[in-house]
Amino acid sequence: MKMRNIILLGATALSLAACSQVEPGHVGIRVNNMGSDSGVRPEALGVGYYYAGPGTSIYEYPVFTSTETWTRDAHEGSSPVNQEMSFADKNGLTVTADVSVSYHVDATKAPILFQTYRTDMAGIVAGPLRVAIRNAITTESSQMTVEEIYGSRKAELIAKAQADVQKFFEPRGLVVEQIYWASPVRVPDSIMKQINQKIANEQQALAAQANVATAEADARARIAKAEGEAKATQIEAEALRTNPAILQQKWIDKWNGQLPTYVAGGNSGMMLSVPKK
Repeated sequence: MKMRNIILLGATALSLAACSQVEPGHVGIRVNNMGSDSGVRPEALGVGYYYAGPGTSIYEYPVFTSTETWTRDAHEGSSPVNQEMSFADKNGLTVTADVSVSYHVDATKAPILFQTYRTDMAGIVAGPLRVAIRNAITTESSQMTVEEIYGSRKAELIAKAQADVQKFFEPRGLVVEQIYWASPVRVPDSIMKQINQKIANEQQALAAQANVATAEADARARIAKAEGEAKATQIEAEALRTNPAILQQKWIDKWNGQLPTYVAGGNSGMMLSVPKK
């Protein structure tokens, strides 16, 4: 009886030892290393325990979103060494930057991913994924000048590189969610000085244009005012010439109620008054 229990316990232990677990957040890939059906099985394994008999291995890939950053800063990213990416503009000028990527494995295509690269997720990220991103950025940056890469087309560059990498990995089972700059693009100091000087010159030119526009607007306003005043004077003079009663009415409107001291001769009807001191 004791021997039977020992045998049962031994069999149970062997069965448990032959089982592999696919943990939550992961997908499993079964690989047969022996027999006529050796190779990567096309069916992905969900979360749970699976019997892996002799010659069978089960590997895991994460299906949750992960992020990797390649930077020159030893306190960031996954490596203490400089991992910044370098690339060149259309004139061959070297530019560098820190780059990040977020990704996850397509659970239905995990066997294809393993069959393609035969390595774990860390190996894929450090190898094929990094190389693909760097090549995509290099290809797209070779169509731009350093000023465009640093400034107006920086977002366009990383967006095009992202599209290239997504297209490459989608059929292989790796979903590249986003690629983005993890730092400002870095250019040589001499080129940076030229870019800053160019920006300063453009700002000065814009300021000068604004000053000219303001001066022209002020001049037009003064001209318009002068023309308006001249036109008003002309209209008033013409009205007085054709209707002398208007002048008399103006005098009445301004009269302070004192009787005039002197009266002009003739028929002008005009009166002069001397104010009392």
